[in-house]
Amino acid sequence: MIALAQSGAEDGLWLRAERQTAGRGRMGRSWDSPSGNLYVSHLVRLRATDPAAPSLAFVAAVAVEETLRHFAPDTSFQIKWPNDVMALISPSPAKLSGLLLERAGDAVVIGMGVNLANHPLGLDRPVTSLAALGVAVPDAAAFLDELAARFAHWLGQWRGAGLPAIREAWFARAHPEATPLSVTEPGGSRTDGVFAGLDPDCALRLRLADGSVRVIHAGDVFFTDRME
Repeated sequence: MIALAQSGAEDGLWLRAERQTAGRGRMGRSWDSPSGNLYVSHLVRLRATDPAAPSLAFVAAVAVEETLRHFAPDTSFQIKWPNDVMALISPSPAKLSGLLLERAGDAVVIGMGVNLANHPLGLDRPVTSLAALGVAVPDAAAFLDELAARFAHWLGQWRGAGLPAIREAWFARAHPEATPLSVTEPGGSRTDGVFAGLDPDCALRLRLADGSVRVIHAGDVFFTDRME
């Protein structure tokens, strides 16, 4: 998709793959991509009046969470900072979806993966799929149709009402303040604390044991009271 963006592909393009042989997650992590799941990329071309490009991850996370609730109304979901969508199941919340943003000039490519029929095994974190949750698995194309409509709605809010509208929608779907979290940053250092909201640019605010607040822009986040 980045190559298409660089060659002039139009704003709003969606691409869906049946499977991937070189799927990538955040921080360079590989991602298992068997048939039956959703693997899509969406192209957004930035306008001069748009909010900061990284906040598109929050637009996408809200849209994915809403789409999952549409197809699995009896399952509880929660967004984990910045954009993972978790199923709130016992004994631990488990990841269903992840997102990755890449930028080339005025183009932002949002890669989204959702575990519909399959999920990887043997990872260092709980992961699940709609099938494993006992949910009737939607066709990936039907899931994309619903997701595209919801993404378009929230993209309109992002561009029209601005980032505060997206932050409000994200907070309504995310882990509440004071949730204990552990963050492993790109360099490998680990920081424990509790969720203390977001900075204006949507960076994570983590309140430490001494009462100070650390602002984190990238890292792997874990629920320390319910996971590990």
